[in-house]
Amino acid sequence: MAKQVQTLNTGPDYKRIYQDFIAAKCPDKKESVKVFLSQDSLSLSDVLKINRIIFFDGSFENQKFKAYDKQAIFEILNYQKKHQLNNRQLALHFKLSRNTVSKWKRMFLI
Repeated sequence: MAKQVQTLNTGPDYKRIYQDFIAAKCPDKKESVKVFLSQDSLSLSDVLKINRIIFFDGSFENQKFKAYDKQAIFEILNYQKKHQLNNRQLALHFKLSRNTVSKWKRMFLI
């Protein structure tokens, strides 16, 4: 009897979600996101880029129910440092609230 190791699923499988969605709803955008979906795993920035490509409408609606884990928050805050953005510019770029950005900076002391 060989032991089988069960892997722990830590979050949604965005790659599979987007592949299924593109196949069903918008096969014309498959070539646009092919580069991202060929990777083994998707980072936060990859997910946001794919989302912009598929659902580009420029609106701020449906931004209310986003959730970010610590890794995603650190990635966003590091993006701010790297590109020397203030809270307002970062909030506009990622479609967040300025209060959310300042709260994250207070929580994680960056």
